[in-house]
Amino acid sequence: MKKICFVTTISLTLKSFVVETAKYMHNECGYDVTLICDNDEQFAASLPEYIHYIPVHMSRGIDLSGFSSVLNFIKVFKKEKFDMVQYSTPNAACYASIASFIAKVPIRLYAQWGIRYVGLSGVSRKIFKIIEKVVCMLSTHIRSVSPLNMQFAVGEGLYTKTKAKVVGNGGTIGVDMLAWDVSQKAEWKDAVREKYNINENDFVFGFAGRVSADKGCTELLTAFRNVAETNKNAKLLVVGPVEDDCGVPQEIIDWANSSDNVVLTGKVDNTDMKKYYSAMNVLVHPTYREGFGMVIQEAGALAVPVITTKIPGASEVMVDGESCVLVEPKNAEDLQNAMAELLCDAIKTKQLGNGAYNRTKTLYDRPIMLDNQKNDYITLLK
Repeated sequence: MKKICFVTTISLTLKSFVVETAKYMHNECGYDVTLICDNDEQFAASLPEYIHYIPVHMSRGIDLSGFSSVLNFIKVFKKEKFDMVQYSTPNAACYASIASFIAKVPIRLYAQWGIRYVGLSGVSRKIFKIIEKVVCMLSTHIRSVSPLNMQFAVGEGLYTKTKAKVVGNGGTIGVDMLAWDVSQKAEWKDAVREKYNINENDFVFGFAGRVSADKGCTELLTAFRNVAETNKNAKLLVVGPVEDDCGVPQEIIDWANSSDNVVLTGKVDNTDMKKYYSAMNVLVHPTYREGFGMVIQEAGALAVPVITTKIPGASEVMVDGESCVLVEPKNAEDLQNAMAELLCDAIKTKQLGNGAYNRTKTLYDRPIMLDNQKNDYITLLK
């Protein structure tokens, strides 16, 4: 029986992107599976008994306790003798790649779901680029989240083409379209719109995620404010927390808080997100950097068209003009024009939504994504 281990810094990442893979690999291939993250007893209790859980302390950010984390990982890896260790997220990837190299784990797989330093500048960018290079160097194999992300990484000298590949069309575990049942969209839409006093005839632009500058929220709020000036039935549904240090100018945040056209929901449990997408006419995702855009796939599962940016990851999930609209990143005017066009063109909006649904069902439905991963792991571990 092959022994495999998945490592991320926090349990939320395992829960969102790994647990379903772990279950599938055990049930389909008989692998002995272990999950490692910073200690979370509630998460550990939620796992099926056939999945092992080992907590290893990992602080977020750069911290001297990282040396202790590496030592703990070395002990775990030498004791467990895994055939493969897969790691992702910055700190976990750094510690686990060093430790698995020292412990001589045969397959050291870096799941490069994003490149952290892309959104940084100055000294921070240099430090995180060095860390990224070290992780890539110590890994035996790399799985990039998308073709353009891999192309960028190769161009940056992080690794060679022969060391990496993209599984399927990119992404992680896709969307469970049985749970994200489009036949319930109308019911979910009505419930959310009633909760927030959004009228049936209002055109709702949506945003899903934490409100921050690198998610494009400055451009989003600026563009929407201009759109709303001439379209009183336009609404913006912002689903996610607004943090104090979000980087968006306070004047724009203050306007959003006072505007009757903006609904700020705060943090919403992921199990309810399908209801919030259903209330949207268009999802706006003007991010500066992205892995592969899970929110884009989730919107697509409910036939919600997307406006997103021409960057690696985000621009690859859908097809411009067929299932999404692509705009320049950090460009509020370009974003505004795209938003205004879809608001005034119901036929195009519906066509894009149908295109998004069909592409999601064909490429990103969870059984397809999990089977792609299974075939890749079988090849690595044979």
